[in-house]
Amino acid sequence: MRYRVLGIVIRSTDYGEGNKIVTLLTETHGKQGIVIRGARKPKSRYGALAQLFTYGDYAFYKSGSLGTLISGEVIEPFRQLREGLETAAYAAYAVELTDRAAGDEDAGGALFRQLKACLSGLAEGKDPEVILRIFELKIAIVAGYRPVLDACANCGRLEGPMQFSAASGGALCPQCRHRDPVAIPLDERVWKLLRLFADMDLARLGGISVRAETRRQLREVLRRWLDMHLGVHLKSRSFLDQLEKHGQLLAERHDDAIRERRERAKPASEPDVPFDNPESVR
Repeated sequence: MRYRVLGIVIRSTDYGEGNKIVTLLTETHGKQGIVIRGARKPKSRYGALAQLFTYGDYAFYKSGSLGTLISGEVIEPFRQLREGLETAAYAAYAVELTDRAAGDEDAGGALFRQLKACLSGLAEGKDPEVILRIFELKIAIVAGYRPVLDACANCGRLEGPMQFSAASGGALCPQCRHRDPVAIPLDERVWKLLRLFADMDLARLGGISVRAETRRQLREVLRRWLDMHLGVHLKSRSFLDQLEKHGQLLAERHDDAIRERRERAKPASEPDVPFDNPESVR
């Protein structure tokens, strides 16, 4: 049977003499594996269609588990995602997470649009940590693991302060906190961002300022959530963790410098203003 789909390359593997097998996340047909013959040859006209992150129009014939490319056209190569170390690390993590964590039944149009928005945001130079935290939450939700963020996951109580428990399904109120001794206390701004991220369309993400401690808490809570409920080991994650730890140190120094300048500049009666503001998302 012949198919024509819009797809993003989320995995690309060498196959035989000069060929590639790619896995596409498509808008209409979930995940599809296709062979692109001759893609590794220097003068191949289809080589670009086998590059990781490529968004293209693919026509292929399929009679078994794998299809064979008939023709195709690159719509957006996302070349800049392969050129920089940091953007390549974030993009590689996003597509590997998509490939490993989203089952064929989960890989629909909604996930396709969020991955496309994720790669576009990275290519445009938007904050990569914020983009990946939103995308991690989107992956969990698509896979059926949406955390309870607006009330206690155990009893439904609305009164806080809440702690986050990956094992218990999300927020835990003070009365239920004993159910998870390793539940994480979170700043209120982190709760606000998590609620915002859960319902946000990544394509609409604008500018957002997030201080170092907020970034650290967001990373910790989402990594715990993914590890608990998806349990996938990703090759790209260890390198990304090293980058983010280095970035965390730089961000903390930056935040400290800003706070020192503010303390020197403001009158004694001026109240503190949080560095990050969820309402700055446009």
